Amino acid sequence: MFKMVEDDEVDIVIAALNQDLGFLEEWRSLISRFHIIIVKDPELDSGLQIPPDFPSLSVYTRSDMEARIGPESLSLLRFTGFSTRYYGYLLSKRRYVVSIDADCVPLKDNLGRPIDIVRQHLANLTTPATPLFFNTLYDPYAKGSDFVRGYPFGLRCGVNCAVSCGLWLNIPDFDASILKSGKRNDRLVDAVLTVPKGTMLPLSGVNVAFDRELIGPALFSGLILAGEGKVRHETVEDLWCGMCVKVVCDHLGYGIKSGMPYVQRGGDGETEQEIQMERTMEGTSLLEVAVPFFQTMRLPQSAVTAEECIVEMAKLVREELGRADPSFARAADAMEEWVRLWRSMHTKQ
Repeated sequence: MFKMVEDDEVDIVIAALNQDLGFLEEWRSLISRFHIIIVKDPELDSGLQIPPDFPSLSVYTRSDMEARIGPESLSLLRFTGFSTRYYGYLLSKRRYVVSIDADCVPLKDNLGRPIDIVRQHLANLTTPATPLFFNTLYDPYAKGSDFVRGYPFGLRCGVNCAVSCGLWLNIPDFDASILKSGKRNDRLVDAVLTVPKGTMLPLSGVNVAFDRELIGPALFSGLILAGEGKVRHETVEDLWCGMCVKVVCDHLGYGIKSGMPYVQRGGDGETEQEIQMERTMEGTSLLEVAVPFFQTMRLPQSAVTAEECIVEMAKLVREELGRADPSFARAADAMEEWVRLWRSMHTKQ
């Protein structure tokens, strides 16, 4: 059931947090045929070193952000750190968006060939998801798989898949991983599953793809913590974004898949300073309030697009969470501004 996707239907988004983008050489055989959007972190002063001969590549900087959306919007939305990627999402005009962190490289198969994560993401997005009834053999649409005995025939057509959450090897995605010093993830599970309806998930932007036409406006995080300029809190932003997009998918009847494809993540993980900042519990305490809010959220039936869902969600965030902490009120403002910009850039004249 895998749908063939044309190359001009795909954008690759990469947030440039460092000057040297030499890692793109390892991705060349997999992504050079697509349009690549590179967004430079506004706080990065040095110029970018990009390997030559990528035929379709666009680079955006702080000056472009200020010219396109204005300094006030830029101040509110804070496209910095790994959240720089959201600006790439805003600019993308293609249906499918694949986002890869700059510290990731392709995994290799037994013959040393890079594994094509773009193809796997597209397979996830173009085959149905099954959020309404769990299939105990995971993705029934994967090659060699099927629905298990007892799976309702009326639900076997599935629903549209809006988001594909890939995983990675090496740096584990644990809380305060300094407590597990030296721990590395070397276990690849060759499986894809649909996250059940009504269940939240800790989304990560390290290796993710989505159908922009279905859910694009929901892929944004308005929650920015105080002190973000010193130590970035992309994890908290990812988690907020993940809960937003899951509520929207559940409301609109879309699915989210998690699992394959994997990438290899480099580096040594978070520094001790970053971990200590995380353990101040600022972000954790906010999320402890936010999780039950999202778990019980019900959007009005009048919200029939992702844009409308985020606008309604922002109202609820302001009304129900804004009193608990000013960070939530600011998040509501950012979500509304994001939708305004999205509409201004994507509404057909």
